[in-house]
Amino acid sequence: MTGSETTPSFRLAYVPGVTPAKWVRIWNERLPDIPLTLVQVSAAEAFGALRDGEADAGLARLPADRPDDLSAIPLYTETTVVVVPKDHLVAAVEEVSAEDLADDIVLHPMDETLDWQRRPGTPAKERPATTADAVELVAAGVGLLVVPQSLARLHHRRDLTYRPVTDAPQSRVGLCWPQEATTDMVEDFIGIVRGRTVNSTRGRRPAPEQPKEQRPRAAEGTPRRTPARGRAAAPGKNPRKPAGGRQGRSRRRS
Repeated sequence: MTGSETTPSFRLAYVPGVTPAKWVRIWNERLPDIPLTLVQVSAAEAFGALRDGEADAGLARLPADRPDDLSAIPLYTETTVVVVPKDHLVAAVEEVSAEDLADDIVLHPMDETLDWQRRPGTPAKERPATTADAVELVAAGVGLLVVPQSLARLHHRRDLTYRPVTDAPQSRVGLCWPQEATTDMVEDFIGIVRGRTVNSTRGRRPAPEQPKEQRPRAAEGTPRRTPARGRAAAPGKNPRKPAGGRQGRSRRRS
C-alpha cells in the first residue's frame, strides 16, 4: 500500500434516540473489510454534518419540508408520549390527548423535534436548553414534557413514566445523505436498511455466480465413441438367423 492509498470507511451519523445497532451488525457481517464509524450528532446538527462531509449518511428526524440538497428514505414513525412523574394523574390512564394537558405546564426545550402547529398546555417562563434538561425539570415537578417515545426511553428515570398522546404530531426517522454524494457505500447501506438480501439484484455486491459443472473434453485427435444400439453380431454369422430350431419350411406328411 502506497502512502496515497487509504482504507475505505463509512461514517454514519445518528441522532439521540435512534438505535442503529442492528444495521451496523449487518454491515459488519457483509462488509468486514470496510469499517463503519458512528458519529453521534444532535437533531439540529444532523443535516449540517452531512453537508459539511462529517458523515456519509445519517439517521435523522425528518422535518415536514425536506431540504432540497439531501436525499431521504423514511424508515419509521414514532409514537409521541408525555413524560410525567409517577404520581401524576396522567399516570393513571392509558393515553391522553393534547387537550387533556391544557391545565399543565408543558416544557418545550430548544432542541424540540416535534413540529407543533399549536403547542399544548401552558408554556413555562423559560425554555430548557435540551431535552435532558427538560426531563430533569419534570422530575423536579416543574412541568411535563411531550417527546418521541425513543427520547423518553433514552432519558428514562425510575421516578418518571410516560403515556401516548393520541393527537400530537409524530416524529419520522429516515436515512439521509447528500444528493451529490450517493456513493457505492451509501447504496450498500440503503440496501441494508431496506432489508435487501446479500444476493439481491439491486445490491452492489451480489454473490459470485458458481460456474456450471462441465465434462472434461476429449484429447484432440481422439475418436469419439458412438454408443451401440445393440449387441454386435459375431464374425461369419448372419445377424438375422434365428438362434436354434430347424431351418427352412417343414415338409407336409402325405
